[in-house]
Amino acid sequence: MRVVVRVGGSVVASPLNAPLIGKYVDLLKDLRKQGHEVVAVIGGGSLARQFIRVAADLGLEEARRDWAAIHVSRLLAQLFVLCLGEAGCGSVPVSLDEADACLKRGKVVVVGGLRPGMTTDSVAALVGERVKADLLVKGSNVDGIFTKDPKKYSDAEKLDTLRFEDLTRLFEENQHKAGINQILDPEAVKILRKSRLKTVVVNGYDAENVLSAVNGKQVGTVIE
Repeated sequence: MRVVVRVGGSVVASPLNAPLIGKYVDLLKDLRKQGHEVVAVIGGGSLARQFIRVAADLGLEEARRDWAAIHVSRLLAQLFVLCLGEAGCGSVPVSLDEADACLKRGKVVVVGGLRPGMTTDSVAALVGERVKADLLVKGSNVDGIFTKDPKKYSDAEKLDTLRFEDLTRLFEENQHKAGINQILDPEAVKILRKSRLKTVVVNGYDAENVLSAVNGKQVGTVIE
């Protein structure tokens, strides 16, 4: 199976969590050993949002704020690459072409942000579309997708399954802005609706949830 694993920065980098990063590195290696082709997309989390705020305070426009966040996510991705050793590509791809080429070498691909105007959710969706992935799994800071923001509303209910067409009405933001923070960003939703890439959103604080999703077990929220 060809799998894209989206590791939320809110999970491994808000604050930086070395033991959990180590577990994800082991997970990526194990998936490769099991015969899966794997791409991991790493978010920048609160550190990236901090850089965005500083960039705004310095008077930088939206695209340059995005670039600040992109470089943070690439730095975190490089940490994964270093930990992967020979199993990884040796560097962080900065384009879809580079990511695709690395995957064709039989390596675990790890990328961060690619370009302004999108979050690493969109990167994961674009990479999945490019490499014709079978599955996208996002490790988030909640248990799945809810009817409302569970951090704001106590009556929010978790959804076990969703259609791609249902996604837009569930989220507050419908266009990108630097530092946007919701389960799936608007651009990613558009890409996923077009590509129909099966997606599972799980609680990423337990890396085993990602493995369960790859193995077809009921976990988190399945979008298809």
